[in-house]
Amino acid sequence: MTYCVGILVREGLVMIADTRTNAGVDNIATFRKLHLFEKPGERVVMLATAGNLSVSQSVLSLLSDGVENPETGELETLFTVSSMFRAARLVGRAIRQVYAIDGAEMEKRSMTFDATMLVGGQIGHGEMRLYQVYSAGNAIEATLDTPFLQIGEPKYGKPILDRAISHDIELVEALKLGLISMDSALKSNLGVGLPIDIVVAKRDELKAGINHRIQEDEPYFRDLRERWSAALRAAHQAIPHPPYAEKAL
Repeated sequence: MTYCVGILVREGLVMIADTRTNAGVDNIATFRKLHLFEKPGERVVMLATAGNLSVSQSVLSLLSDGVENPETGELETLFTVSSMFRAARLVGRAIRQVYAIDGAEMEKRSMTFDATMLVGGQIGHGEMRLYQVYSAGNAIEATLDTPFLQIGEPKYGKPILDRAISHDIELVEALKLGLISMDSALKSNLGVGLPIDIVVAKRDELKAGINHRIQEDEPYFRDLRERWSAALRAAHQAIPHPPYAEKAL
């Protein structure tokens, strides 16, 4: 299991991903799920992965080696596509190509072909965009009304984003809310775990302004978790009791 979130606001894009792939008393593994494809001044593309690890790694290998463009016959990578829409389509083609190679054999062995990815960023003078690409290779795009997308285990981290995220909030606030969302997933789901990877890019800068890994002992993230827990306790204690409970309870 995993949790990855992308938040696209007016000032730029935040992508956050955990690194846990297996969970159990004695079965925990760590793999990077957030990947950066960057040529400063030309493009900044972020890719987060969730699902079957072997599928995700095969897709990443294909994206690095190149996937054939059915229109031109040329090999394309995330360093060569001309727009973010084409980047999302490229990721979709890579997923379908891996399925064509491995899908039937996996299904014979009752293994689920499962891969969902977030791809976001900006290429050249194009718009900064964020997509969620599914196992079938199709995609949806973040919008002004829905400026964040999640993959993996979203339900624990979604409520804070639903209440607080809008397209117009500051980029640093989007980062902070993304970290609070990640903390909620960490708190409630054993399948989500540290370290956490973060990439942040400002619109039109065409480079990653932040490329950072949060380890177990990072003081800021520990303080954020403690402050958020204390704020929640204070908030619920400040709410008046239900009037129908005053005499009954």
